[in-house]
Amino acid sequence: MKTFTLATSAIALCIGTAAMADGHATKAAVLNNYADIAEANYTDSLTTAQRMQTTIETLLAQPSAETLEAAKSAWLAARVPYQQTEAFRFGNAIVDDWEGKVNAWPLDEGLIDYVDASYGGATDENEAAALNVIANASFTLSGETVDASNITPALLEETLQEADGVEANVATGYHAIEFLLWGQDLNGHGSGAGKRPWTDYAAGDACTGGNCDRRGAYLKAATDLLISDLEWIVAQWAEGGEARAAVIADEDAGIASILTGMGSLSYGETAGERMRLGVMLNDPEEEHSCFADNTHNDHFYNGVGIQSVYLGSYTGIDGRVVEGPSVSDLVAATDADLDAEMKSKLSAAVFALGRIKTAAEAGFSYDMMLERGNEAGEALIMGGVNGLIDQTRSIERVVAVLGTSIEVEGSDSLDDPEAVFQ
Repeated sequence: MKTFTLATSAIALCIGTAAMADGHATKAAVLNNYADIAEANYTDSLTTAQRMQTTIETLLAQPSAETLEAAKSAWLAARVPYQQTEAFRFGNAIVDDWEGKVNAWPLDEGLIDYVDASYGGATDENEAAALNVIANASFTLSGETVDASNITPALLEETLQEADGVEANVATGYHAIEFLLWGQDLNGHGSGAGKRPWTDYAAGDACTGGNCDRRGAYLKAATDLLISDLEWIVAQWAEGGEARAAVIADEDAGIASILTGMGSLSYGETAGERMRLGVMLNDPEEEHSCFADNTHNDHFYNGVGIQSVYLGSYTGIDGRVVEGPSVSDLVAATDADLDAEMKSKLSAAVFALGRIKTAAEAGFSYDMMLERGNEAGEALIMGGVNGLIDQTRSIERVVAVLGTSIEVEGSDSLDDPEAVFQ
């Protein structure tokens, strides 16, 4: 991906003495609040994942249509706080190094389980694309024989994740679990998510898809691993954690980290790789949550997370609010008009993403929006894309006012569209 350079800030708010300098919020106070919000947001992600884990344990113990639906609902709920945490990516190396374990996409699902014949088999780019670990207790990978008789978190993390150095070999995280709960979405541009039957987890003769015991073992291992990964990241943002220590160690670098996360998630990642690219390719496989048809929520909560970081205010899953000195306060102390502009652009982007969410929930699914020639769908998606690009331009102005420089992730879909088709 391409990068481009922007510039950063300094802010104001009248609160407690420790958070003020000459009546203005201090950078130190802003960074501490930022870390508090990160800790709260990741804690909510862990809590909702633990709730999902409980429903999955019930599904595996008592397979039924009802227990499968409960697990799906819990997965959807777990995505709400997690997608907001993506605003902490890009500017924080600890998060970047960890994130691929829990949210990597897209994935070659044939690595994990059975797929429809239309999926195809191994390719020159990925020899493991149709490995089907669930169906094979032993297989060859990278020239080595792998004993997969026991499907464990270690097998998923150490052997399968990005096997052969291929990024599409995603064996862990939310999207692996999503595939195991929903199965493939074979609806193309039609409405509807994956339709995995609950009997894929049934015992004995009731089992469909084969290897129901191993499928259950894989789902359990992936879920247990997700929990341990989320526990780890929560600890990094807690008092004494490495991520918290890193962001508060250098005030100017810390403020730059915040703006890098906001700009990169706005521009290259969400507007570019997750949205504009899908419109260009008209490919439902470009959905971020393609099995569950939850992409509209993924994009919306990314926007909410970016706004939350700028405003220094996070509303948790239980309604509690974590808030304090913010980048908004720093900008307002230097240029109140720019702060008002930034707030307006953030609200406009969230509104545009909310229109996609509302339409999808009313039956106009993201798959349908991506179909070539669907002008209404393209208009909705591009409304979100343009809102995110527009807010990035204001972030650029914020960076300049605050006197720093940052690199923001780019995307060929935005910076060099012709390269997408080469």
